Amino acid sequence: MEAVQERAHLDAIEGAEHAHRAEHVRAAAAAIRARVASAAAPAVAPDVAIVLGTGLGALGEAIDVDASVEYSDIPGFPLSTVESHTGRLLLGTLGGRRVAAMQGRFHRYEGYSLQHATFPVRVLHALGARTLVVSNACGGMRSDWRAGDVMLIADHINLLGDSPLIGPNDEALGPRFPDMSEPYDEGLRATARAVAAELAITLREGVYVAVAGPNLETRAEYRLLRTLGADVVGMSTVPEVIVAIHAGMRVLGLSIITDMCLPDSLEPASLDKILAVARGAEPNLTALVRGVLERM
Repeated sequence: MEAVQERAHLDAIEGAEHAHRAEHVRAAAAAIRARVASAAAPAVAPDVAIVLGTGLGALGEAIDVDASVEYSDIPGFPLSTVESHTGRLLLGTLGGRRVAAMQGRFHRYEGYSLQHATFPVRVLHALGARTLVVSNACGGMRSDWRAGDVMLIADHINLLGDSPLIGPNDEALGPRFPDMSEPYDEGLRATARAVAAELAITLREGVYVAVAGPNLETRAEYRLLRTLGADVVGMSTVPEVIVAIHAGMRVLGLSIITDMCLPDSLEPASLDKILAVARGAEPNLTALVRGVLERM
C-alpha cells in the first residue's frame, strides 16, 4: 500500500509545470462538478474557499456537507502526504454561506512545486469562490503570547525562496504583477476582531513568516526571524495567499500557535504535542470562522 501511495504521489508531481493554465483549472473544476452531480448534491458554486491546516481538519465537522470529493479524483490535484491532512474536498454550508473546504493542503517540503501546491486555490476560484479563508498551525515567537492562542494574520514574509507565480503568466488567471500592499483583507480582519470580542476569544494579530521546512528552526534562526519582524513561523499559507490575490480573491488568514519558539527557553517540539494543541484550540477557530461567514 505504501508503495502505491508513493507512486501516486510521484505521478501527481510529474507534469505539474502547467498547473497554472486556465484549461487545466477548468478541467479540474468540471471534474468536481461532475462528481457532485453524480452524488445528487446541490450544484457547486461556493462563496468561500477554506483551507484547513495541520491538525485543523476537524473544522470540517462544523460544515453541513452536501458532497465530498477525494483529491485523487480531481485531475491535476496534488495528493496529501502529511498524516494529519485527510486529502478531501468538502462542499456544503457553514455560517449561512456556501463553502468548499480543503481537508489537507500541500507544502513545498513534500516535493511539490509552489505552482502545483497552489493549484487547488485556482480550482476553488474557478468554482465560484471569491473569498479565501486560510488556516494553519504555527510556532509562536513572542514571549507574551501562549500556545493555543489564535492569531489573525495581518501580513506575511515569504522566505520560501520561490513564488507560485514564477514562470509564464496566463492573463486569464490574473495579472503579471499583482499588488501585495494588502494581502489580508482589512474588512474581513475587522469582522474577525469583532467576532472574537463578542465571543470573548483571545485573538492576537501579527506577521506570519513562511519557511521551507520540514525541519524546525534553530535558536539562531528564531532570533533572525523575530528580528525581521515576524511574530509566528510556519511552512505554508503564503503561496496560497499569493495565488488568491493574483486571482482577485479576498483573504482572511488565521493561525493557531501550537508551540513556543523562544530561543532562550526552547524545548523540543513533537508532532503529537502540536496536534494536541491544535485540536484544543479548534473550537475557537471554528467559532471565529463561522462568525465571520455569518457577517459577510
